[in-house]
Amino acid sequence: MTNPAIAADGLRKSYGDKVVLDGVDLTVPEGTIFALLGPNGAGKTTAVKILSTLLSPDPASGEIHVGGHDLTADAQAVRAAIGVTGQFSAVDGLITGEENMLLMADLHHLSKREGRRVAAELLERFDLVEAAKKPASTYSGGMKRRLDIAMTLVGNPRIIFLDEPTTGLDPRSRHNMWQIIRELVSDGVTVFLTTQYLEEADELADRIAVLNDGKIAAQGTAEELKRLIPGGHVRLRFSDPAAYQDAASALREASRDDEALSLQIPSDGSQRELRSILDQLDSAGIEADELTVHTPDLDDVFFALTGTDPQPGQSSLPSQPSQPKEAVRR
Repeated sequence: MTNPAIAADGLRKSYGDKVVLDGVDLTVPEGTIFALLGPNGAGKTTAVKILSTLLSPDPASGEIHVGGHDLTADAQAVRAAIGVTGQFSAVDGLITGEENMLLMADLHHLSKREGRRVAAELLERFDLVEAAKKPASTYSGGMKRRLDIAMTLVGNPRIIFLDEPTTGLDPRSRHNMWQIIRELVSDGVTVFLTTQYLEEADELADRIAVLNDGKIAAQGTAEELKRLIPGGHVRLRFSDPAAYQDAASALREASRDDEALSLQIPSDGSQRELRSILDQLDSAGIEADELTVHTPDLDDVFFALTGTDPQPGQSSLPSQPSQPKEAVRR
């Protein structure tokens, strides 16, 4: 990781006595998706605004580089390397989608010919050609979000900040947006994503950081974060009572369910622990009919790291409905 797209050392931001960011360290490799999670008010948007030069960090902050440029010493070079799509659409609803694109081309000082070429390519890429001549106010939420990102790409940025890009979108539009983000990264773009949807971070991000009270509570891959939380286990199910009894004798740490003929062994879900369990079964000449690995999901991680305790039906960081995270081998 010799050339990270974003590197922040001790990022700080205060407003009077209120500390919003308290020594945040972040490193985002080029060509990856980095997700920043946190409850409302944790400082996610403030971090994005600082890294995209819309706010100045406190003087006490350490070095911050974006796109290889020093954020404070060479802010203009940073702006030339990035694109930003905020929480609220920057689309002008009084003009057409095409006119929005051409306006962005003018702001990037493209010639009229080049601006029209870039606008046409991006409108086609984001499936907006049929709607291009219509006022943007007539667009659906998903179409406006696609247009918003298309406008961000007019300047061909190599780093894109997406601040809660799918909030308020229906599930189909959200999945379409995920595909767009994946395609951006496949082209070599780096995406810095903040999101309120835990499944979104789990689905997209190469690395995730959880921001709480202005500090990074933990960061790593989704699987690494899940292994921080206890509660993972391997469940073995048997149809043969004799095999079940033999397995219970071989795996003495397992919890028994004699009625279901199943055993539950605490596990972090790692390959090493799974291999150890299978080796013990093989040594005893036992074969389970079903092996299931259960691991905590990002909901568990988030609530454990932020100390929140949601009431039934409520969440300080909503997740989308999803099936339990598990893998089954038969």
